[in-house]
Amino acid sequence: MDAYIESRVFDLADYIISCGATVRDAAKEFGVSKSTVHKDVTERLYSLDRAKARDVAAVLEVNKEERHIRGGYATYLKYKWMREKKDQTD
Repeated sequence: MDAYIESRVFDLADYIISCGATVRDAAKEFGVSKSTVHKDVTERLYSLDRAKARDVAAVLEVNKEERHIRGGYATYLKYKWMREKKDQTD
């Protein structure tokens, strides 16, 4: 594995663990795709540092359990914004 990839894997893992970040958040922060982040923190990290891989997996599992809440909240905000926009034009 190239040194820059290994460095990115550990940087992503540290970011996800410290911030409780989602894959999407980490991808945006590091300027890589969600697929790259997922592959880095699941496959590549597991072969480099299994303990850290378990920590990342725990954070990602929490995020997975909460995603329906975040999705529902995003929908709520969307329609609230649409109502407010409509009220301003009336």
